[in-house]
Amino acid sequence: RRPSGSGVEEVHRASWKKSPRYARKAKKGSKQAADELVLRHIGFVIFCIHKRAFPAYARRFGEDILSQTIVVLYEKIQSYNLRYYDKCGNFKPVRFVSYIWKFIDGLILASLKKELRHERSHHQPDWGRLSALPEAELVEV
Repeated sequence: RRPSGSGVEEVHRASWKKSPRYARKAKKGSKQAADELVLRHIGFVIFCIHKRAFPAYARRFGEDILSQTIVVLYEKIQSYNLRYYDKCGNFKPVRFVSYIWKFIDGLILASLKKELRHERSHHQPDWGRLSALPEAELVEV
């Protein structure tokens, strides 16, 4: 356990506080601000991949999922609402990480389902096992 005043926590907290500033600049067209905002959230995306996927799947498909989420993060910057108000009209700022969290989780699960479905559909038959069957049991497809 880290002591409560560790530098890592302070850097992490400062990173979240700067996100709205980077998002504002990115929405106005700053590529550098968009890159910085995405880079600051890569660790969160990697955490989500490891949290949602079994370790074997994270190793096999993790890089592909990460590259898909990076593209999505750039798209989500443009739709991120910096001036969110609740139903009663109260200003409720939403962190960028909270905004992307459910979408990232859904993307991870959908990507895993797609990859596993694709893998199953391209499964090669075990010809050694099939050749051991009597000819009467073999059925043409």
